[in-house]
Amino acid sequence: MSKWRVLKQERGNKVVLKRVKLCDNFWTRFRGLQLVRYLPDDEGLLFVTGSENRANTTIHMFFMFFSIGVVWLDASGKVVDKCFAKPWRPAYAPKSPAQYFIEAKPGILDKVQLGDVLQFDEVAA
Repeated sequence: MSKWRVLKQERGNKVVLKRVKLCDNFWTRFRGLQLVRYLPDDEGLLFVTGSENRANTTIHMFFMFFSIGVVWLDASGKVVDKCFAKPWRPAYAPKSPAQYFIEAKPGILDKVQLGDVLQFDEVAA
């Protein structure tokens, strides 16, 4: 099963990111973007947790070499929060419980708004 998905807005089927890598186990979530030096503009990581909460979707920016945009989604895929995260900061947490979050280049913050519903069920090449 492919670990890459296409991230789209549910309304209008507009592509937000051409490729998001599923981070759905301990090791992929632990690794994240730590020590990564480059991330293409149309790629990101989609972190999957077991349930909606704030604690399991809080991120840190230690060992990061660049700023990112973070988007938090609830269980239905609705955007509940988003932020610009800077390297070497201790923590960023969503304002509302989330089950998923996306880390990508900061440009993602201009592509999604609070309340948008995103889907990621289509497998990317």
